[in-house]
Amino acid sequence: MKLNDIKQARTELAAAYRLAEKQGFNEGICNHFTMMVPGTDDRFLLIPYGMHWSEVTASNLIEVNFDGTVIDDGGYADNFDNELIVDRSALCIHAPVHQARSDARCVLHTHMPYATALTMLDDFRFPMASQNELGFYGRIAYDDDYNGVAHDHDEGHRMAKVLGSNDVLMMANHGVLVTGPDIATAYYDLYYLEQACRTQVLALQTGKDIRRVPQDVAAKTARQRNRTAKTENMKRHFDALKRLLDRDDPGYKA
Repeated sequence: MKLNDIKQARTELAAAYRLAEKQGFNEGICNHFTMMVPGTDDRFLLIPYGMHWSEVTASNLIEVNFDGTVIDDGGYADNFDNELIVDRSALCIHAPVHQARSDARCVLHTHMPYATALTMLDDFRFPMASQNELGFYGRIAYDDDYNGVAHDHDEGHRMAKVLGSNDVLMMANHGVLVTGPDIATAYYDLYYLEQACRTQVLALQTGKDIRRVPQDVAAKTARQRNRTAKTENMKRHFDALKRLLDRDDPGYKA
């Protein structure tokens, strides 16, 4: 475990929280992003419950293990004069996914508006009609069973099972969950998923029939947009967004 790697993970996760707030992906003090602590397979970084996403910094993220024990409180209790709280739903959703998927080092869960709107539609499935949608061809799982707020690990394990080996989980009546091997990759998918959902909502509002892309073309396009081949693009995308933060909101690095 290298301290520089941990510092980078903290800085990038703080950047992701602040970027998501600026891009309208967050909801109050709810929702949660997690990143496994580099060099470990049993603990992750998480926002302390009660903190607004615009307040997140590299140093005030907390470190939690899979049973909810706080290993590092990030100084949150002192800085905010408040009892440290590990959000129950964050623990019950993220811990089982991290446990089930060693490759899912980063897990992002939001109620971002366009994606959540589509999860409210009966039996929704992406029609694979826009180029952004095609980037997710064969990578999305759909959880059609909403069981209320996830306040127990069994619900998280059920979600992880539905997710399977996919990168994205569309959660009925709830929101979305996006996984990735690192923060830049996961955030790229989160960003373009919401773009795809936004376009789909606009198309549905016309009342016209959706023109679907033929399956062979959809599969071809998905191969072209394969995330393994696009790793450098994803990093460049996240680096560009961080440059905007460095210019306008550099406090995330503290």
